[in-house]
Order: sequence, then structure tokens, then C-alpha cells
Amino acid sequence: MKFFLDSANIDEIKEIADLGLLDGVTTNPSLIAKEKAQKNFEKTIKEICKIVKGPVSAEVISTDYDGMIKEALKLSKIDKNVVIKLPMTPNGIKATNYLYKKKIKVNVTLIFSVSQAIIAAKAGAAYVSPFVGRLDDISSSGLDLISDLSEVFMNYGFHTEILVASIRNPIHLTESAKLGADVATLPYNVIMQLFNHPLTDSGITKFLNDWNKK
Repeated sequence: MKFFLDSANIDEIKEIADLGLLDGVTTNPSLIAKEKAQKNFEKTIKEICKIVKGPVSAEVISTDYDGMIKEALKLSKIDKNVVIKLPMTPNGIKATNYLYKKKIKVNVTLIFSVSQAIIAAKAGAAYVSPFVGRLDDISSSGLDLISDLSEVFMNYGFHTEILVASIRNPIHLTESAKLGADVATLPYNVIMQLFNHPLTDSGITKFLNDWNKK
């Protein structure tokens, strides 16, 4: 399973990259705004691409087809690893197919159903991003969607990768991995939680105490 960091914070990206865990990065307008980087969006994406040698998702702001294409073509020129992030809308799918024919990779975001994911895959998306946490928020099961997507994509041989988004905790990651998801995009705090286990902590303490006994 590939690990992406869901962040536009340069320090966080550098830290996770230094751990040797980082396969890619996903950003969105909210994450860019969190870093107050709206006016330096392209510069921020370029800086991220210098740190990460894998896919970096950059999302368009336009909701109309022509605007999406214009933004996408501009963003794709920043770096060969830029993946264009488009919303799951008719215009987004139309733009996905156009970019696919231009050999520009697309990550279709805000996926909440199998039918949406099938549409995106048929249009040529390189990735679909199902939001497990947001489904859980409305008393639905995000992990059930991952299970269904894994089954359907295998049935029909779709090459589109399942990129699990809106991951809230290590359980989301573990279960998504068991269900066969290709990629998990994780917030910084969730990645750091993956290291933690009380038996690891107590084991280190015991080893050190034993070593220091006289």
C-alpha cells in the first residue's frame, strides 16, 4: 500500500519524507488555505514536488469545464509528477476524459458511491478518492465503500487506483489495507499515531531499565 500525506504544510511533508514513508502528497483548497498559500498556490505545489518524487495532487478551483481545463493544463506544467484533482461532477468527468486523452493523470475526488467511482474509472481517472471519514460522519460506512470498490474494480479490471481519503484514525488505514486499497492519503497526525503502541513503549522502558541495572 502506498502512503500519501494529505497536507500542504512544507515542514510536515519534509518530516514524513525524511522517515522514508512518503509515496506522494494530496492537497485541496482547504489545505492550501490553511497554509495561507492561495496566492502562491503554484509555487507551493512546485516546492512540494521538489521534496516528493511521487504523485502530487493539485486541485482546480473552477467548476465549469473550460475553467477546469485551463487550470489543469497550467498546473500540469509545474512538474511531471503533478496529478490534477477534479471533483465528481459532470464537468469534472468530462475534463477527466479530456486530460486522460492528453496523458495527464487525474485524481477524481469527493467519491461517495460505487457508481461515482465507476464513472470516474471509465472516464480515465488514474485515482478515485473515496472519503471514508465523511461517510462515517453521516452514519454510513466508509469502509463498506472501500470493500465494494475493491470488488468492482477487480471484477472489471479497472486500472484506476483506489486512493482512500478522509482517513481519521489508524483503524481506517488498517481496514483499507486489508480490503485491498491501493493508496491511503493520511493527515500528519494520523501517520504519527501509527507508530504508537503501549507495549512498544513499555518494552523500550523495560529494556533500558534492565540495561542500566547495576
